[in-house]
Amino acid sequence: MKLDELFHRKRQTWNGLLRLRKDGRGMRGRAQTVRCPRCNAVLPAEELEGSLWLCPECRGCLPMPAEERIALVADPGSFRELFPGLKTRNPLSFPGYEESLSKSRDVTGEASAFLAGVCRIDGEKAAVGVLDGRFLMGSMGTAEGEKIARLAEYAAGHRIPLVIFSASGGARMQEGLFSLLQMAKTSAAVGRFRDAGGLFVSVLLHPATGGVSASYASLGDIILAEPDALIGFAGPRVIRQTIGETLPEGFQHAEFQLEHGMVDRIVERSELKTTLAAILRLHRPGALKTGAGRRKEPRGDARRH
Repeated sequence: MKLDELFHRKRQTWNGLLRLRKDGRGMRGRAQTVRCPRCNAVLPAEELEGSLWLCPECRGCLPMPAEERIALVADPGSFRELFPGLKTRNPLSFPGYEESLSKSRDVTGEASAFLAGVCRIDGEKAAVGVLDGRFLMGSMGTAEGEKIARLAEYAAGHRIPLVIFSASGGARMQEGLFSLLQMAKTSAAVGRFRDAGGLFVSVLLHPATGGVSASYASLGDIILAEPDALIGFAGPRVIRQTIGETLPEGFQHAEFQLEHGMVDRIVERSELKTTLAAILRLHRPGALKTGAGRRKEPRGDARRH
């Protein structure tokens, strides 16, 4: 079977995210209540939509729909989706896989776990992608890996920064080796993008684990994380059982990873857009050659002193 036969492609353009609300995309099958993983509070989903999906009890970060994540950082009307019809076709004929995919598509309104596109963030153009944890735990299958690689290639071809938000449990077991190959594919695509001088900002969400954390998500030039996000390959319970030792408090959470150098900064959701915009402006070609901070060359005889 040729690799191209695994995918179905079609083109679609969005004029803005308002269309998502009009056609109910991502709303079908959405749970009426959400349980906070930090404090176990049961919360109405409707109330969370207007509060950045933050728990009102403990201010913990709850899973956020991909389209709302885009709306959080993109300038209104600037987002255009790329590769929307790309989806897997159960390459191993894994029992029950197609039913699981169908349920996830009903819940999220997406063809795969990865939503990719191009937008402006406070005026700065960027290629943006979101790995949605609501779609089979954000696991990376063939379609997700292909879309991530193509997004990196698109960013390189258009000479724009790449920003990817990742919430994932790792590789998708229903696709076996096909899924594991995506680790190499995405890492290589991001590596070529960086070698060409591109800026890759990786934003780690809860959880960012398994094959995703062990591949492209850890290759960012700048790595940001949401508060208390679990970041690592295997979870703390597995590691504790394997080594038979007590782990440090907060092990593998964003604050622990920041302290040990794996994360550059922890960013609250309310500050995410301004933080990304500042990073993109700072790394804009020629940004350091202009402005009030540029050092002036001495004139005349002053050069000899």
